[in-house]
Amino acid sequence: MDLRVLRYFLTVAKEQSFTKAAHQLNITQPTLSRQLAALEDELGATLFDRGGHSITLTSEGQLLKRRALEIVDLEDKIVSEFKGDNESIEGKITIGCGEFMAVEILAEICSSYKTKYPMVQFAIHTGTADNISELMSKGLIDIALFLEPVNTEGFEYIRIKESDHWVLTMRADDPLAAKEFITKDDLLKIPLILPERTNVQSELANWFGKDFDRLDIAFTSNLGTNAGVMALHGLGYPVSVEGAARYWSRDVVVQKRLYPEIETSTVIAWRRNIPYSPATSRFIEEINAYARSKNWH
Repeated sequence: MDLRVLRYFLTVAKEQSFTKAAHQLNITQPTLSRQLAALEDELGATLFDRGGHSITLTSEGQLLKRRALEIVDLEDKIVSEFKGDNESIEGKITIGCGEFMAVEILAEICSSYKTKYPMVQFAIHTGTADNISELMSKGLIDIALFLEPVNTEGFEYIRIKESDHWVLTMRADDPLAAKEFITKDDLLKIPLILPERTNVQSELANWFGKDFDRLDIAFTSNLGTNAGVMALHGLGYPVSVEGAARYWSRDVVVQKRLYPEIETSTVIAWRRNIPYSPATSRFIEEINAYARSKNWH
């Protein structure tokens, strides 16, 4: 299977038109059509629904699109990694993380690193631990920040000593905003927005105890910012780590810690026993140096 043809396929999928795609790719439409017909023959599948005014993907086409994006991203990453050498470090480092306090530490490490290797680019992918772990296993993410609990098998990792606190987020004019802490009884009276990850919900269930099943769970969300928007519209109260919402104006949202307090630690991780690009290897060295300066080892 030719990577060039996969890029042709992705362009048609994006433009929903052979004519527009051919123009963008600077090839003739008949050539493009022949290439993609040959791809369909090779796979033994119909990739496009050619009826109507625009081209749409069949279910087989949707599957190929997901896989093709992974392959093309990996090809781009390989090319990027081989741009650097020991004298002039270039390339791209992809970092996966959620929305939590440890991102501030990540920013400090990136800032220090960029002063030494200004030609290196960073790509930040925000997602759940499960999503990021899957992308790491495919080689699409180099470094990850995971909120515990998380399975660290196959990873080298450093646990960040500073912990995240679990909080309830609410509108600034909500009566609960006047409280110093939020108790279990408070949570029983309101609709909640919980994290999507099952093992995180299990941690909350252990903290809450036997009445966990009595909670009114209005939504689940994998991103704290989206949950905060729901809260602003009166659709629920997010239970999460402090994370990104602490940067919102306090005139808009307020966060109050749960009581008894729950703390969660974060780890910085990378895959064990694999070769890394010069840029990523130097970044791992930067992480370890930062950890030593903070006595995390």
